[in-house]
Amino acid sequence: MKGWLFTKTHDPLVLIEKEDPVAGPGQVVIDIKASGLCHSDVSAMEHESWMGLIRGAPLIFGHECAGVVESVGEGVTEVKPGDRVGVFAPSNKDLGEGIGYTVDGGYATKVLVYERQCVLMPDEVTFEQGAAGTDAGATSYRALFAIGGAKEGMKVGIVGIGGLGQFALGMALAKGCDCYAVDVNPEARELAKEMGCQHVYENVLDLKEVAPEVIVDFAGFGTTTDDAIKAVAKYGRVVLVGMAVDKVTIDATALDGIILKEVKLMGSCGSVASDVAGVYDILKTGKFKPLLSTISFEEIGEGLETLKRGGVKGRLVAVQD
Repeated sequence: MKGWLFTKTHDPLVLIEKEDPVAGPGQVVIDIKASGLCHSDVSAMEHESWMGLIRGAPLIFGHECAGVVESVGEGVTEVKPGDRVGVFAPSNKDLGEGIGYTVDGGYATKVLVYERQCVLMPDEVTFEQGAAGTDAGATSYRALFAIGGAKEGMKVGIVGIGGLGQFALGMALAKGCDCYAVDVNPEARELAKEMGCQHVYENVLDLKEVAPEVIVDFAGFGTTTDDAIKAVAKYGRVVLVGMAVDKVTIDATALDGIILKEVKLMGSCGSVASDVAGVYDILKTGKFKPLLSTISFEEIGEGLETLKRGGVKGRLVAVQD
């Protein structure tokens, strides 16, 4: 098998060859067909602080992938060879263990995972969609629906229409939410309109006139979170996902602030396997088709550099035959 190896911060990934993995008890070997490129991998290559999370280095990077089950180990009953699956990255979310962080990941031709990490993909979902859905899609799904409590007909504000935000907006529209998109980037606002969002704004505070019941902040610039608290409806929820800054200052005593409005400020990190399944349920309806750009497996190193420069619209996915 081949894979893109991460060794340490500031070093580029290196394409290597190694022995094919063998499935042990409860494990599954997957022939990877698509791998999503995530900006967190760019951050991990740039910032030393990420080395505390990537405890298995040197290892093959990548935590978004989908493919076909090649073989299964003893005791595996939920999947079989030939099944199309997406890979839920954490093997143990509470311990922060998972592919691309503590064991070899999805920037490879094959990956070894536990059965519980496999999520069956409907035939209507492409491998590219399935890979992106395991992280960008599932992280957005959890923040919006599981944490935020968004439902059909509810007013929902989406701040930041990037890799995660476009997933959230598309899924909210597919679920029949009344959506309001915010982004300082005119291209992102145009994308929101193309996706069918009727209400698009440049500033978060512009949402005050509609007072969404839920606002999800995928930007996380500090001011975006404080402004979301001021813009959300009384007793509403603000869900923080974006991490553009380390600290957020909240104007607690303002008349439209968190205390007097009794706003719930909640954080959302990653996802669970049921979130991936929820994404696939939406994708198979065809009501939402995420914006994806594709490259070849051999171009993953170059693709991460493009992602670093901000040259990707939507989500970047590496595909294999």
